Amino acid sequence: MQNVLAIICVAIITIACHRPTPPDLSDPHQDLVAKGKEIFFNETFSGNGRTCGTCHRAENNFTIDPAFIATLPDSDPLFVAEFNPDLKDHFEIPQLMRKFGLILENAAGFDDLAHKFVLRSVPHTLGLRYTVNSDLGPFTGWSGDGAPGDGSLRAFATGAVIQHFTRTLNRIPDVDFRLPTTAELDALEAFQLSLGRQEEPALPLPLKSKVAGRGQEIFNDSTRGKCFVCHFNGGAKGDPKIFGQNAGNLNFNTGVEDFSDQSQGLTADLTPPDDGFGAPGDGTFNTPSLAEAADSGPFFHNNRVETIEDAVAFYNSDAFNISMAGQSIKAETGSGINLDQSQVVAVAAFLRVFNALENIRQSINLLDKFVIKNFRTVNEGKKLLRLAIAETRDSTMVLKDGGLHPEAVKLLAEAGALTKKALNSIFLKGHYARAAIKMQKKARNELVLLPEA
Repeated sequence: MQNVLAIICVAIITIACHRPTPPDLSDPHQDLVAKGKEIFFNETFSGNGRTCGTCHRAENNFTIDPAFIATLPDSDPLFVAEFNPDLKDHFEIPQLMRKFGLILENAAGFDDLAHKFVLRSVPHTLGLRYTVNSDLGPFTGWSGDGAPGDGSLRAFATGAVIQHFTRTLNRIPDVDFRLPTTAELDALEAFQLSLGRQEEPALPLPLKSKVAGRGQEIFNDSTRGKCFVCHFNGGAKGDPKIFGQNAGNLNFNTGVEDFSDQSQGLTADLTPPDDGFGAPGDGTFNTPSLAEAADSGPFFHNNRVETIEDAVAFYNSDAFNISMAGQSIKAETGSGINLDQSQVVAVAAFLRVFNALENIRQSINLLDKFVIKNFRTVNEGKKLLRLAIAETRDSTMVLKDGGLHPEAVKLLAEAGALTKKALNSIFLKGHYARAAIKMQKKARNELVLLPEA
């Protein structure tokens, strides 16, 4: 009997030790981030039931794609146009949303809903601290002009509520929705800026894979890949030597809109061409970061290609090389882009490893937060573990699908299994989480020539 009581006491103590320790709310910024997170995922702004998190799903890299959409129940607010009669026409095109992950945007205004709209994919919101700033002003959304007013990330939420949260197509404030308050906009901006990496990548990376290493060389080669011109250090900034030290994020016309339209024939609705920035548009679109690219496809503003290999291969196409961006690169470097198939595969391999390293970094960060109990409630702690599982799934996928680093794939699978044990365990959550961190670090060391941190 004494042994049983001792075991019960140990169990109670163990459970108590794993209760969350609320973060120090004396840090005003962290408090603001926490408020922004709550608003992002739960606030409907008295609208049709959607939240920011409806399209920017934390468990899917803060975006949505056709495969993820297919897992959602028909009652999900994403499909509000299918069950709200007031939004049946000209709010979304459900067939194209489900088939291609395309969301309807009235980028040129709401005066002619039947004819003035574009269909765009949902860009992820990771690494925004380094992907919206530009000498020309903040660039938000696929065309760089996604926010009303001053065009800032802070103002972006206002435009999103008007476009996507409305109860009817009248879009009358305080009737169809309420606009975010100043405090809510501040909090949403703080939360979004906290997502993903908080520093710029620095290339070259000391990669172990010969294929990925070759891809990195091609990426940064002014005579071959030339990718660095628009994606300096693999991010979303233009090369400062070409565009100026503070050029930052830029728009380009790459010709991707001229690819054959995959949506025609699936619906009786006409899908007008997307002319990009401005109204009327100049055909340019915003440059996304590549650190998070390989696991957030399909690719481009119209989800035009499925794989990272196809995305790289696009830059070999006539559509790109005769575009304004292609011609600019030719003028700057002396030739267009013409990679052979092995070079395309190599660049894609580099981007896969680059992405996997970011997944691993995020997984470790999430697990660290869990281990030190940096969360307010038990449910928040579970969310950290679920997100770590999702990141680990992504790192495993991008490497496995590219036939890269099989040993790292095994280690990541083990890290994922340990994280699931942490999620399901009663007494050993911290033990399994710490073990998962070790596996993540071992996997990372399979990818790069760095000592285990």
